[in-house]
Amino acid sequence: MLLAAMGNPAPYPIYWDHLLLDASQVTNPSIDPLREPMELRTYLGSKPDRLEFEESSEGKVSLKTKISPQIKLNYPIMFSAMSYGSINFNLHIAMARAATELGIVYNTGEGGLHPDLYQYGPNTIVQVASGRFGVHRDYLNAGTGIEIKIGQGAKPGIGGHLPGEKIGPGVSMTRMIPEGSDALSPAPHHDIYSIEDLRQLIYALKEATEYRLPVSVKIAAVHNSAAIASGIVRAGADIVAIDGFRGGTGAAPTMIRDNVGIPIEMALASIDQRLRDEGIRNHASIVVAGGIRCSADVVKAIALGADAVYIGSAALIAVGCTMCQRCYTGKCPWGIATNVPALARRQNPEIATRKLINLVRGWGHEIEEMLGGMGLNSIESLRGNREKLRAVGLNQVELDILGVKPAGR
Repeated sequence: MLLAAMGNPAPYPIYWDHLLLDASQVTNPSIDPLREPMELRTYLGSKPDRLEFEESSEGKVSLKTKISPQIKLNYPIMFSAMSYGSINFNLHIAMARAATELGIVYNTGEGGLHPDLYQYGPNTIVQVASGRFGVHRDYLNAGTGIEIKIGQGAKPGIGGHLPGEKIGPGVSMTRMIPEGSDALSPAPHHDIYSIEDLRQLIYALKEATEYRLPVSVKIAAVHNSAAIASGIVRAGADIVAIDGFRGGTGAAPTMIRDNVGIPIEMALASIDQRLRDEGIRNHASIVVAGGIRCSADVVKAIALGADAVYIGSAALIAVGCTMCQRCYTGKCPWGIATNVPALARRQNPEIATRKLINLVRGWGHEIEEMLGGMGLNSIESLRGNREKLRAVGLNQVELDILGVKPAGR
């Protein structure tokens, strides 16, 4: 079987490039982000449909409604799931440090959490995948949120695969598997064959963490994503993460990577609309991944209905990745997707941390500029606001799915 890495390179349409942003002119003045405050802060988790307050005998007003656990992000951007083993420890600690300084979070991926990274728990999402690698009670309680990985954009419908060449002593200890053995995650979770089974796992994880942490469910973008997302929200998930077919990976069968799944733009629009139609959009946040290339893609994703985005390939490019698509060999010349000590040393964690921080802060400034140009001073005002988008070069079916008007209307 031929293996490949990174995302789908086939010449399918990139719908971000067919969407254009609105801008203020006369009647709705633009905002200068250098002179006026702009709010990029985002909270991920289930929100109440309405708030209730109560007044004490002393006249003090307090919130009566109980708020579900939330993940606080200073930017609507997170570092995507890239497991320890698929990338080396230097990059994992760089992501953890960068997330901590930025006030965002990074995702461990399905490879567990190295003991040296537990100190960054408040900025960590821990992932539970079908192989259950590195999953134990302390791991679940180490992070600020838990993600159940059902599918991945680069390989929907199949499991994960980390070649044995990348399973060294540190990875072996963290994943709790023998050195040199292939880490194979089964295609399904063998305890999940229905939405009811998923609900049981969601609440088992909430019980294990004393209901302190929000639980996310990650799926690949596929034809019936909207119906699946509805079931996930009704099963009790606080966050739905969707990974499009351009999402990166360290190893996947080439035919699967290039021919399975759908664009993230279409999946996002249909899921957001389905949850709105059913009156449950506030019950879960939506996070998208798989093909987020720049700050404009972030803004367009939020206008289509996302609360935040994951970035993986963009983060790797920031630290030197050249997208050679040979991650699965374990011989990455830039010291990223390798655990060979001589190669891994090419990534200095301190320098990589600064590069990741610069990337997110730079995107943050650009997002503020774009918001200001639209006359908005809050990222919350943009979420699901498709009136701020117009499309070019799309047919009526595509416009209907995206819920966007053509340019000129």
